[in-house]
Amino acid sequence: MNHPGKTTRALSVLELRHLTPSAYVLKFERGAFDFQAGQYISLGPEGNGEMREYSIYSGEPDDFIEVLIKEVEEGLVSKQLKQLTPGSKVKMGGPYGFFTLNREIIQNRYLLMIASGTGIAPYHSYIRSYAGLNYTIVHGVRYGNEAYEKDHYSQDRYILCTSRDHTGHFHGRLTGYLEKNPPPPASICYLCGNSNMIHEVYEILTGQGIQAGDIHAEVYF
Repeated sequence: MNHPGKTTRALSVLELRHLTPSAYVLKFERGAFDFQAGQYISLGPEGNGEMREYSIYSGEPDDFIEVLIKEVEEGLVSKQLKQLTPGSKVKMGGPYGFFTLNREIIQNRYLLMIASGTGIAPYHSYIRSYAGLNYTIVHGVRYGNEAYEKDHYSQDRYILCTSRDHTGHFHGRLTGYLEKNPPPPASICYLCGNSNMIHEVYEILTGQGIQAGDIHAEVYF
């Protein structure tokens, strides 16, 4: 998707970190680029007309930009970006989006961050951007090796739900964990992942007494 009124810029790749056979982190120079944790960018290899949208994985204080990408079997851009090497150029547009944190609220409220798969990316940016957050992440994946860089989070604040193996804290889908472990009533909840997960979790949380205005959701980019 192209966003009118936003220019793109060419930036140099710094590093590509492989996390699983299909997931990787692409790191590139930041330049004079401002964003808020939770926003996303459009990205593609320079010289190619195709771009895709990815949530920013790095934090506001970092002097680089990172995105967490899962290679899509039938996709084009995710495969092309995976082939880049340090010094290659990417084109970037943005930032876009409003899946951001209210700074006044985060100082006083408990945050429950719920993600499926690579939907954890904006939460990684939140935590790198704001010290002292009172949060828990509930991360739903199929296999334990998809707990992308879980050591970046406080061990007592990260709950891994694995549906295909028993390597997580909870065996089953994250919806099953939430049904058995309701959050405190005053929680502010953030949901990021595929649309089916978001709809299911919204129903669970509102049924547990979470106010609709305290639930913020974004289909993962």
